[in-house]
Amino acid sequence: MTVIALVILPVFLLIFLGWLLRRRQFPGEGFWAPAERLTYFCFFPVLLATTLARADFSELEVLPMAGAIVAAILVMTLALLLARPLLESRFGLGGPGFTSLYQGAVRMNTYIGLAVAFGVAGEAGVAAAAVAVAAIVPLVNLLCVSFLARFGTAAQPTPSGLIKQVATNPLILGCAAGGLLNVTGIGLPPVLGETLLILGSAALPLGLLCVGAALDLQAARAAGRPVLLSSLLKLAVLPALTWAGCWLLGVEGTAAFVAVLFNGLPTATSAYILARQLGGDATLMASLITAQTLLAMLTLPLVLAPLVP
Repeated sequence: MTVIALVILPVFLLIFLGWLLRRRQFPGEGFWAPAERLTYFCFFPVLLATTLARADFSELEVLPMAGAIVAAILVMTLALLLARPLLESRFGLGGPGFTSLYQGAVRMNTYIGLAVAFGVAGEAGVAAAAVAVAAIVPLVNLLCVSFLARFGTAAQPTPSGLIKQVATNPLILGCAAGGLLNVTGIGLPPVLGETLLILGSAALPLGLLCVGAALDLQAARAAGRPVLLSSLLKLAVLPALTWAGCWLLGVEGTAAFVAVLFNGLPTATSAYILARQLGGDATLMASLITAQTLLAMLTLPLVLAPLVP
């Protein structure tokens, strides 16, 4: 647990620094939205692509690892669908509120995950993290948009629009490019490869600062039972389901650590934008994001300590 805590503490210190900088209005309110877009559409895809292009997957149980991650998310999805009538009666959650609770229970903050994976396992951890991203991002985006189309209040997206949203996701494109360079044996080309490595190195610090800048502590103070339930499901139940899947499928070492890590991360800050655009409960989503990010400082060391490779 000490090892995990020492890795996680710098990650959350950077998140706190991002919150503090924005609170102090430095370098200016107009900085953060472009910085987040640049990180999401450029730095992180490049980091994933360069990592996958150079990765050695010979000792990584790629398919069993992805299977454990996906199975846990699908079990959580089915359980919440079955529990929806109870959630509506006991928590007063209408359709929009249910979509936000669901996003809080299955989405993950990629920035934190990559930082922790690299801190614990280095390049091997980032390679495993890229596999986790490739497994989670398409599935979770399809599920969350489908839930918002069914239970939200905005216009329903078309199937072609849904597929386009997933196919053009920059993280998926980064994983696809890196995977192609790896399997073809091309790897990173001279000069351009070094340039991309430098570019990708900006992803983690800037991404974590943007996570902190997006926190809304006032919303977290208003957290009620739905926030606590979603946090319990995301930070404790989903990683437990993932660990069980890893055990059943024989996934061990770095692969098991990263699988449980990514399904035990706080929900993504982008979930707020999706909730606002597609008719979810954006206020509840803001509370969930902040509460889970703060709680993860306590839960991640507990969840991950037995799995440190």
